[in-house]
Amino acid sequence: MSHIIVPFLISVKGQRPKHMDWKLEESHVLQEQEVIPEYTGEDGISESFQLLQIDVECEPQERETLPTGSATWCSKNVQRKQRHWEKIVAAKKSKRKQEKERRKANRIENSGIHPQHSKRFLRSLTKEKLLEAKHSGPRLCIDLSMTHHMSKKELSRLAGQIRRLYGSNKKADRPFWICLTGFTTDSPLYAECLRMNDGFSSYLLDITEEDCFSVFPLETLVYLTPDSEHALEDVDLNKVYILGGLVDESIQKKVTFQKAREHSVKTARLPIQEYMVRRQNGKNYHSEILAINQVFDILSTYFETQNWPEALKKGVSSRKGYVLQNSVE
Repeated sequence: MSHIIVPFLISVKGQRPKHMDWKLEESHVLQEQEVIPEYTGEDGISESFQLLQIDVECEPQERETLPTGSATWCSKNVQRKQRHWEKIVAAKKSKRKQEKERRKANRIENSGIHPQHSKRFLRSLTKEKLLEAKHSGPRLCIDLSMTHHMSKKELSRLAGQIRRLYGSNKKADRPFWICLTGFTTDSPLYAECLRMNDGFSSYLLDITEEDCFSVFPLETLVYLTPDSEHALEDVDLNKVYILGGLVDESIQKKVTFQKAREHSVKTARLPIQEYMVRRQNGKNYHSEILAINQVFDILSTYFETQNWPEALKKGVSSRKGYVLQNSVE
């Protein structure tokens, strides 16, 4: 509780005080200067005026509106809020740092790749693995000599499959070396690959206009086709495995098989029949024809795991109508 002393001059009985010549000009000056006019100490005048003491109770909320002392009170309030906000910001930074460290630990545990490696280092590591595969790893050839009859939609799908195949190969621990044969830079497929695949011109692979049967020795070739009578048993580092660059819309019976026979090249099919069974479905649909990126996923997984069931499970979609023999529906 604080007290403010406010002097008031009150005329008792409504009479004009003696010896006081009140004028409008003097009253205005007195109001501006907040000066109480001097008056004589006569008993009549002193008795006519009373000095009133007004008690004003100032609550903390009211202080905020007072011009005097409000700046000090507000600055303390701002400082208190500022300190509170700084604590919140520091807590958030600490939480983000802990979360970042937790994600790093998870990546180390799950992938074994040290997160301190920069993207440049990882790209260099990928390049090194791919170049090593060119000299000592398995080789995969995509025969693109049959694309001149394909529609633009089919070419777009094939370009997408090439992109996914190359992406999977980059991530593999033991990548293949890829060669695109029968592939001309002025072809519609090449233009489609440039349009759909970022950085296609920088892909680490071989591109040649020659046919696959002219690039490699015939005894090293194995043409993978679903029409072959022989199941692929293993991935041989001394062999070059060929995939026909065709999509589902343009598939014709035994096109790749007959092409291999014409050049006396060995053929093989994925061991789907040996490790998988047909699943009963309403449409009674069963097919061993896969996209080139699906075939590659099977080959790559088997090359790393030496496990055909695991590899086939990764590459053969359930929509093809096949499941592993030990699968429980």
